[in-house]
Amino acid sequence: MAKKRKKRKLPGLNGAALADISFLFLVFFLLVTTMDTDTGLPRQLPRPQPEDVIVEIERRNILVVNINAREEVFVSSAQGTHIFETIDDIFGRHGALSLRDLVREFVLNEHRLETLPEWEYVDFGPPIGTLPITGPRRVISMMNDATTRYNAFIIVQNELVRTFNELRDDAARRHFNIPYSGLSAEQREQIDRMYPQRISEAPPREFQQFQ
Repeated sequence: MAKKRKKRKLPGLNGAALADISFLFLVFFLLVTTMDTDTGLPRQLPRPQPEDVIVEIERRNILVVNINAREEVFVSSAQGTHIFETIDDIFGRHGALSLRDLVREFVLNEHRLETLPEWEYVDFGPPIGTLPITGPRRVISMMNDATTRYNAFIIVQNELVRTFNELRDDAARRHFNIPYSGLSAEQREQIDRMYPQRISEAPPREFQQFQ
């Protein structure tokens, strides 16, 4: 008869050091892991107005940009309205009208329409001189639904800011023959006065669809 083999008992694991090892792994991952950060173009908030100051703005000088709960983008001015049914539509792919097209039309008012911001002559100093612009009075009012995704809000906001950046760059090349990024502080101030970025962001509210 074959002899039965004796079962060897496995030595027990020493769990005393597991807590230290787990802590070291936690520290390692905290040090090497990169966290997601919010993306967006840099913005400078407007200076706060005194509470007793009431600013009245004519309808022609306001462009309303709203994002509803279904992330449809509604753009309205005294000239008319336009709805972008999806966030992708605001880029104007395949030759369609884009959000930037509407903002440029509103800011420039090249045909001096009475339904778009009124022109005013402003002296910008040499070498630009005196030019007619819509800047002193026009405002873009942006509002979103309380349930709008943050990413959708940032995409719309970025397109508004990008439009002003493009207009400023075009003006810098036109008046100084260099891009906006290459201007001196004094030259940038002149261009910024030409295309001031006035974007008012109202608190979110609930609106399911546009009328």
